[in-house]
Amino acid sequence: MTLNKTHELVSSNSIYVDTTQKEKKDMQIGILGTGRMGVRLAAMFADAGHTVVLGSRDLSRAERIASGLRRTNITACSYEKATNAPIVLPAMFIRDGLFDQLEPLRPALQGKLLIDISNPFNDDYSDFILPWDTSGAEQIQARLPETRVVGAFKNVWWEVFDAPRFGDTLSDVFVVSEDAGAKQILFKITQGTPFRYIDAGSLKNARTIERMTLLSGEMGQRYGFFPRMNYKLLGDQWQPGSADAIGSLIART
Repeated sequence: MTLNKTHELVSSNSIYVDTTQKEKKDMQIGILGTGRMGVRLAAMFADAGHTVVLGSRDLSRAERIASGLRRTNITACSYEKATNAPIVLPAMFIRDGLFDQLEPLRPALQGKLLIDISNPFNDDYSDFILPWDTSGAEQIQARLPETRVVGAFKNVWWEVFDAPRFGDTLSDVFVVSEDAGAKQILFKITQGTPFRYIDAGSLKNARTIERMTLLSGEMGQRYGFFPRMNYKLLGDQWQPGSADAIGSLIART
């Protein structure tokens, strides 16, 4: 089977599931942060039929934004109350203290699914603030060992949420985790959202995704795409020896 816009890659065994034929259940999602990514993700999950609690350190700000989004299934609350949801998505920068913000929430996050969208960018997006042998996703999992961490949306720049299609092509979201069951939950709750979700393996692969996102941003700025841009997995089903135009020339005799 080939990758296409009507299917999602949902396991490391390359099993494709037609999301139009699967039952989707309403879930409550707590989002911590009211910046460009957090607000867009809140709207996306609400439009997919989920209940969203939008948390902020400034409750009046969260109330104003929730009201402006005009979706009855989005409500405003504090970080602590948002963390009571079964699925939690912190939408804040590592450089602005993401790890420190999560530390006091550790007991409330135990056993829950945490969707990590972080990238370890510095202030001017020119480099990383973490070493090459780790990633934001791995750091969160190390700090919250009892939490089910799934990395997703790391490769998606904020403007793409407003218009996810590039012509007839959907944007890809690369999903990483050590927890296969947690990945399945992520794939389930994102049914009906305007992206194609791809199982990108274990958390350590977040290192590559995070760095590819920085590279894509640099190239996008160079060519005038930023932030209206994404990078994508392209391919057709292929078997060894298929369409090998010069295979007969290089075969051992």
